[in-house]
Amino acid sequence: MKKFLISIATATLLVNGAFASVASKAESNKAISQAKTKVKKEQKELKIVQEAVDAVTLTNKVLAELEKGNKDQAIKYLEDAIGKLEVVLSTPNAPALIPINSSIEVVDFPGTLQDIKTAIISVKALLKENRIQEARRILDTLRSEIVFKVINLPLASYPAALKLAAKFLHENRVDEAKIVLNQALTTFVEVDVITPIPLLQAIHLVEVAKDAAKKDKKKALDMLAEAKKDIKRAEALGYTSDSDTTYKMLNELIEKVEKEIKGKNEAQKLFEELLEKLKEFKEKAVKKINK
Repeated sequence: MKKFLISIATATLLVNGAFASVASKAESNKAISQAKTKVKKEQKELKIVQEAVDAVTLTNKVLAELEKGNKDQAIKYLEDAIGKLEVVLSTPNAPALIPINSSIEVVDFPGTLQDIKTAIISVKALLKENRIQEARRILDTLRSEIVFKVINLPLASYPAALKLAAKFLHENRVDEAKIVLNQALTTFVEVDVITPIPLLQAIHLVEVAKDAAKKDKKKALDMLAEAKKDIKRAEALGYTSDSDTTYKMLNELIEKVEKEIKGKNEAQKLFEELLEKLKEFKEKAVKKINK
């Protein structure tokens, strides 16, 4: 009978743990969904400069016509492309990089914190043996991030390249014009804005915990426990922040909130401080990388 009662108690704990896990997973997924919606909104608001897009399309048409031997048509397309970019250049305070395309990439390492640590150990072992490509393949999976990619035309160099190609064509230096145009098409600059997913999840889970703290202590504590896991994942994956706040400080703040919830439960000010620190940490962990 005693063993039977213990089995029931164990089963209850497992079921409760499973429910907590499912609930926190649902909230974590909600955080990713909200973040993706926000980035998609930013993507829609991004001003793609149509004249620059048209200039690139025309550049490709120039090369196609040159391959066919149609130099006169190629020159016409090239002059049209230069004209499109003259419109952009004449705009007051025209930026150095002109957006011509964008995309959103979501990459989320599916494993646990222990899986991340194991993968890092494997990478270090492979690098010691100079098995760099195998190590790189593993490293490429160690990401949990939303990446907003913007492809830009460099306004300082692209129009100049088209004008040089036009000069070569008028001088019947077709091969040199082709080289210049092909090189121009490789000068686009990709700017990636990288936001770590675990930090987004941690913020959302803390917000859920804050709302639940007065009515459902267990739910609040479950959410905070998951938020700690996300913070540890972010740290293990190597996401850094320029904030004065550290991962250690964030964990200590969560532990303070947990202690307060288990006691008098006057944790609202602590929640506000934690959320403020987390959001600041996340904002300064977002990286903008030019490629």
